[in-house]
Amino acid sequence: MTFFGKIKEQWLQPFLYLGRNVISLIGGALTTSTAFIMIGFWVIDIFGHGGSNNPYLGIIVFLILPGLFVLGLSMIPIGIYIRRRDLLNAGQLPSIYPDIDFGDPLFRHALDFVIIATFINFVIIGVASYRGVSYMESPSFCGQACHVMNPEWTAYQVSPHSHVACTECHVGSGAASFVRAKVEGTRQLVEVVLNSYPRPIHAPLNGLRPARETCEQCHSPEHFTGEKLLVKTAFADDEKNSMTKSILVLHLGGVDSLSRQSGIHGHHLNHFEYVASDSSAQTILEVDARGADGSVTQYISADAKGPVQGVRRTMDCMDCHNQATHVFQTAGEAVDEAMTSGSLSADLPFAHRQGMQLVQTEYKSQDEAAAKIKSGFEDFYRTQYPDVWNTQRDKVERTAAGLVTIYKQNVFPEMRVTWGTYPNNIGHTNFPGCFRCHDGNHSTKDG
Repeated sequence: MTFFGKIKEQWLQPFLYLGRNVISLIGGALTTSTAFIMIGFWVIDIFGHGGSNNPYLGIIVFLILPGLFVLGLSMIPIGIYIRRRDLLNAGQLPSIYPDIDFGDPLFRHALDFVIIATFINFVIIGVASYRGVSYMESPSFCGQACHVMNPEWTAYQVSPHSHVACTECHVGSGAASFVRAKVEGTRQLVEVVLNSYPRPIHAPLNGLRPARETCEQCHSPEHFTGEKLLVKTAFADDEKNSMTKSILVLHLGGVDSLSRQSGIHGHHLNHFEYVASDSSAQTILEVDARGADGSVTQYISADAKGPVQGVRRTMDCMDCHNQATHVFQTAGEAVDEAMTSGSLSADLPFAHRQGMQLVQTEYKSQDEAAAKIKSGFEDFYRTQYPDVWNTQRDKVERTAAGLVTIYKQNVFPEMRVTWGTYPNNIGHTNFPGCFRCHDGNHSTKDG
């Protein structure tokens, strides 16, 4: 018997005979229909009119439909197996399956269709798998598909790193990183389904990838920056919103052409380890500084009672730049910055005071906040300053809208995220920052 004869007798004839069952036929129909739907969406997406930017449509097109496609394919052999088992148990399984006539044009066309369809199915599975994985690594999926990530997604969109994909920092390259990320993602999915996820969500520094694998891929820690002039503008709560400017010189330093270290970045290129009271690293109990000769100087906080215990960590960029992308401002920072840029009008009497009061009021939801901030701000000028309301109504309404934007970018009641929930360790005013170590409270054994 020829090779093709064996294929015909041992595979094609049993396949066609046993494939005439409900499960296999439903599987074939499911596979065919989902294939056409996926291909249609892919074509639309390629030409730039697709809805793949919609996270929920993306879940359907790139995750659910490929799953149904594979389910349909798997139903075909399952149906064949069940029919063969039933016929065998009933003693009705033929020893010789009905013959196939290759001379029949109708059969040949059907066989051609099966061969072509099988090839297309392999292509579809490959493309669907690739596009599914790509979609799961897109910022849209990370930030929008899961509503609990709304605070992080909102902050990401207005950050300096909004052009960097989430996976560049949170996943990393290589199969091990991919598998670890998916396992962690599965755990988080279970938490969402069971409504047991933390509110608010905190990312412990030791749970993040090292800065040398993320930050330092773009930012050189040894680059010599020197000094940076910083101007901070603040407004008072008086009627004129009196403005104050504070000028600071930041000694960023780095490593110069003679390999000399200076400033913040240069000094902290040395090897430092510390022990914090918890994973937030806002209270540091011990600092171990390693010198150029390899010696270690240990500084212990006066607040440490007994042996120092806590979370040990090797210091890197993220210990200070801990909100490099997901930046949540304090109310004062947000209002002052908006008034400086002009999105909140500083010409309106008591605009700073009223704005601060309204955005810091506790609301049950962002929708409630939007309505009450807008009405509260406008009502103040309508009742207290009717002349301003009549002559500068556009400024009042624009400032009210700006306050709503500020609130929605920083406060998320459903996730219990409010002003100051996420500390930012850059600076010296709103959070301990540098003073977690440089507080005059850490000393060596000899004082």
